Amino acid sequence: MRLLAREPNEVELGMFGAMWSEHCAYKNSAPLLASLPTRGERVLVGPGENAGALDIGDGLAVVFKVESHNHPSAIEPYQGAATGVGGIIRDIFTMGARPIALLNGLRFGSLTVDERTDAVAATRNRYLFGGVVSGIAGYGNCIGIPDVGGEIFFDPSYSGNPLVNAMCVGIARHEEITLARAGGAGNVLLLVGAATGRDGIQGASFASATLGEDREERRPAVQVGNPFLEKLLMEACLELAGHDAVVAMQDLGAAGLTCALSELSSRGGCGAQVDLDLVPRRESGMSPYEVLLSESQERMLIVVRAGREAELQRIFAKYELHAAAIGQVIDEPVVRCGARGEVVCELPGRALTDEAPRYVRDGHPPTEVDARQAESSQPASATVLLELLARPNIRSRKPVWRRYDHMNGTRTMVGPGAGDAALIRIKGTKRALALSLDGSGPRAFHEPRLATAAAVVEGALNVAVCGARPIGLTNCLNFPSPETPEGYWQLSEAVAGLRDACEALGIPVASGNVSLYNETPEGPILPATLIGMVGLLEDRSNAVPMRWTAGDELWLLGANDLADGRPALFLEAAAHVVALLPELAAAGILRGAHDVSLGGLAVALAKMAIASGSGASVELSGSAALFGEASGRVIVAVTADDGAALQSAADEAAVPVTRLGVAGGDALTIAGSSGEIDVPLDDLEAAFSTAF
Repeated sequence: MRLLAREPNEVELGMFGAMWSEHCAYKNSAPLLASLPTRGERVLVGPGENAGALDIGDGLAVVFKVESHNHPSAIEPYQGAATGVGGIIRDIFTMGARPIALLNGLRFGSLTVDERTDAVAATRNRYLFGGVVSGIAGYGNCIGIPDVGGEIFFDPSYSGNPLVNAMCVGIARHEEITLARAGGAGNVLLLVGAATGRDGIQGASFASATLGEDREERRPAVQVGNPFLEKLLMEACLELAGHDAVVAMQDLGAAGLTCALSELSSRGGCGAQVDLDLVPRRESGMSPYEVLLSESQERMLIVVRAGREAELQRIFAKYELHAAAIGQVIDEPVVRCGARGEVVCELPGRALTDEAPRYVRDGHPPTEVDARQAESSQPASATVLLELLARPNIRSRKPVWRRYDHMNGTRTMVGPGAGDAALIRIKGTKRALALSLDGSGPRAFHEPRLATAAAVVEGALNVAVCGARPIGLTNCLNFPSPETPEGYWQLSEAVAGLRDACEALGIPVASGNVSLYNETPEGPILPATLIGMVGLLEDRSNAVPMRWTAGDELWLLGANDLADGRPALFLEAAAHVVALLPELAAAGILRGAHDVSLGGLAVALAKMAIASGSGASVELSGSAALFGEASGRVIVAVTADDGAALQSAADEAAVPVTRLGVAGGDALTIAGSSGEIDVPLDDLEAAFSTAF
């Protein structure tokens, strides 16, 4: 090979295979992702490290990232989801940050038989759904990190290929942020945590392949998690945050030891020499290939200053963790590993990372009509409203989130189901973080640019309606094969939409992940860009709830003159709404707020009425769309005395504002040019509570 000036051996080929997979190398996505805005006044660490970090004042940083574990969850849903949670947690505490919240974005095929789902597929989808939820709950609950929010979406295209995206958020002091950059010849490489086994070998390559008929044969590629061990590992690593003996830390995730060694050395401009015989193992007879490519969970590689390793080993021993010195940093920029006295691999770290191939492909939009596109207008009727509330993509997620402990750590102010975003207090300050994880909808198939931009707006509004200002985001791009013109077009258009929205809203991309080749022999998935949004609420006493009180006036911020039900997006107008909401909250004008999304204005009013335990009387004028899903709109509740102040502030901010009506009563009544809807609260609640 050109990079080696020789033929690689079997071990080296395996290392290249894992590190040059899409999962690790981003071969098709890196050229596109380079266009994203990643800088800002709050950005301390951007993409390229284990997670992004933003300044949140008082010398503190919020550290966060979202990643996928789709393919493993399709094979073994419990362990696939559990180890996805474990992996993203390690990305956070590797940075020296204490994890304080988890969120998840889940997508499944239909749980019931329909025109695109037969009984066999529906049964398997239910198995996947139950296993994934159990895996998330099992790992997060055991490790003691609250699961506070996320989204669940259903579409037949996810039958057999569910999406499991896990997001973790942590807090660190600026001076304790630890980067994954090796350095200092002679410094020691300390492997800490679980012993190495054969689980997860070539998992990175598996994650970059299309799921086929051989899926059951891929089961050994799924890792096995141990949340109790990870808890010990987390506490030990956090004790080391800021320790002057620690040069760098890197968790062992995709591609295992191969990835950790190559990324640490290439980022630091140095090399690593390792004796694989010193790697603790839980299985006998493991070959060097297996040791280097195992993805056994709950392992960390720490670069320690020479002569200081005994200090750290004593700290790990206190947590009953084994820490083995397996090698050292060298000046020569190669990863050199030996076993039984022989060199088994000798590769430049950059050859495995920075020198991976990059592809820019031709793409074009799909030509077939997609039945998943939103319908045009819906008739204004109580029947339609109740049917929408009962649909799987809108109904209450309580049966899922009640499985999660969302009060662990005593930081949670607003948990799942109680608001558009979770609110997490920043202890020792008066601030709070607003967190959401939402994704693009059905229009991502034919209009990925619009759908992705709308997902960014949705995330920004989710935190803004709580009174917080959006300060940064992480994203997970879940797409089918980029090797087809349609697949590459969808990916490139989605990245363009992400860029457009971030630039319009002034929100930097702090971190992210890409998951491609999500398809089965039955076809590709509906593309999904998931947006993890982080907002900062300067004074948590100004937090805005997702409810109104009887007697409040109800207003709509944003344009409401679109007659058909097709989603529309005007980024500049949406940016004005996002900027206005925190100002209104700080001024004490808002009594409640909720953004308009799936199901349009009528569904948003119904969900707010359910949350409030109070009805409302609303009157729409002109061509207002009752079920239209145009982005960038928010329902707000104010006292009668503050109506004029709201009108004035909206006018000054160039935000359209419309008075809708008054809260109160035991029914939701909506009158408009197309008729009247009058539904008792009990009926709304019953429809919304439809079981999965």
